[in-house]
Amino acid sequence: MLVLHDNLTSGNGYKARLLLAQLGIAYRRIEYDIDRRETRTPEFLAKNPNGRIPVLQLEDGSFLPESNAILWYLAEGTPFLPAERRQRAEVLRWMFFEQNHHEPNVAGLRFWIMHAVPVTPLMELWAPVRRASGEAALAVMDGHLAVRSFFVGDRYSIADIALYAYTHVAHEGGFDLTPYPHVRAWLARVAAQPGYIPITQG
Repeated sequence: MLVLHDNLTSGNGYKARLLLAQLGIAYRRIEYDIDRRETRTPEFLAKNPNGRIPVLQLEDGSFLPESNAILWYLAEGTPFLPAERRQRAEVLRWMFFEQNHHEPNVAGLRFWIMHAVPVTPLMELWAPVRRASGEAALAVMDGHLAVRSFFVGDRYSIADIALYAYTHVAHEGGFDLTPYPHVRAWLARVAAQPGYIPITQG
């Protein structure tokens, strides 16, 4: 059986949980308290030297870290990943966008707030930059969704899961989604997909 090493507040962990639920794949979940640095122990670092969740433990006992790599692995050969070459590249495009432009900013500010990270002078300087960059990423998403229902090929895919995870809780990082009507409509479409589970469900 697959084992997901996870934290319930994590949007990155939620990506894997959501896809596993929608694929109907049984798995076991192990919770880590990231505030107590449980992912920085020697035992965990043997699973992922980067010291972060999620990590998917495969049936052969090997470990696969990085949320979007986990999504790709699980989605291979399913309707959640297109078979056509160009569309697969588009899925990667949006997954790279999520990790480079969206997650560091939207999820970064959410993490500081949700986990009560002590504010340093450097964080005070960096917070407005992260907020502006997060809003720019949301604007890119809103423009793309203005003429389509989903991010790639007008069908639900792991590109949507990757971007949904932290977008739907962006308000927890202080982001107002009111200026992004197409993003808000897309969030509702994702939440209406079969097998959907909320981020709070393990």
